[in-house]
Amino acid sequence: MDPGTTNIADDSRILASIPQIEYLLNRNCKVVLLSHLGRPDSSSDNEFSMMPITTRLSEILDKPVLQLPSCKGKDVEKQINQSPHRSVSMLENIRFEAGERKNDQNLSRALANLADVYINDAFGVAHRAHASTEGITHYIPSYIGFLMQKELDILGKLMSNPVRPMTSIIGGAKASDKMGVLRNLSKIVDTIIIGGGMAATFIKAKGFGVGASKYEDDRLSEVRDLMENDRIRAELIIPTDVIVADRFHADANFEVTHVDSIPENMIILDVGPRTTEKYAATISESSTVIWNGPMGVFEWKNFSSGTINVAKAIAGLKDGTTVVGGGSTADVVSKLNMNDDVTHVSTGGGATLAYLEGKALPAVEAILKND
Repeated sequence: MDPGTTNIADDSRILASIPQIEYLLNRNCKVVLLSHLGRPDSSSDNEFSMMPITTRLSEILDKPVLQLPSCKGKDVEKQINQSPHRSVSMLENIRFEAGERKNDQNLSRALANLADVYINDAFGVAHRAHASTEGITHYIPSYIGFLMQKELDILGKLMSNPVRPMTSIIGGAKASDKMGVLRNLSKIVDTIIIGGGMAATFIKAKGFGVGASKYEDDRLSEVRDLMENDRIRAELIIPTDVIVADRFHADANFEVTHVDSIPENMIILDVGPRTTEKYAATISESSTVIWNGPMGVFEWKNFSSGTINVAKAIAGLKDGTTVVGGGSTADVVSKLNMNDDVTHVSTGGGATLAYLEGKALPAVEAILKND
């Protein structure tokens, strides 16, 4: 959603759910949809109502979609029971319920009472053990949906049997958020490219000053060990030049500098042109690429070139397999109109990272365990 409005900025996740919905409708099912929007503080937070999603879904399906007032209770059960076959209903935002994140058993049972079969097609929350993702599977026959299976198949092949050489591009604000992913990928991929705000920690660990840039002092040893570990498979490539600015602002004064001469009063906001050229060359020589995280402050024109040129390099890899992790990286590809130029844009942000880190996905494990 656009911040502070009910306008849908990107309907790609809605569109991704359509094949499963249409499959069920074509088999004479009543379809009851369960989802969330944002991080509401309470059930009275109308900003996070599912109504805009319901309206857009109705337009896409070209049929009415009933917006239900809640996601549990006798009134909701009655409305669902009275709805005809081949109908679609949308439950209200599941995160309005305090028991959702607590994986509350009572909420799980109440959700299960609404249907005969549960299908989880929400890969984006597969890493969450919530009432609507994990708890519900204990009270109703549960299955993995089309989109969820597609995500698992594509990411599974990447991690177990990639076509080489394989390159992973990892950006993001903090190194600590990605260290688990980096450790796991370092055993699997051939090259890891580092960008984003986290690059400052890698540059600092390499022995260079980073000016006024934020870095994680408590992660320097861990980062250094990763870069200097001869036992890992991957070669780590970090920026050799960067774009620095005198303040964190779209209109800040900026310049390009080598990493060995970053001014003390400047902050790193993007990778530099020589680094971008090196990254693009590495990507062009790859057969498999997975990308998660922008190279700089992509939202600001003066600090978007690193991200744009990496995206163009990935889009230019016509004969390779290219997968874009969810979240902000998917937003970048969408804004650049490059969705059709990559093999797969994941619908998962945190779920994709958890999978790349080698972690189990509770929502998936619950279904497989109860199968």
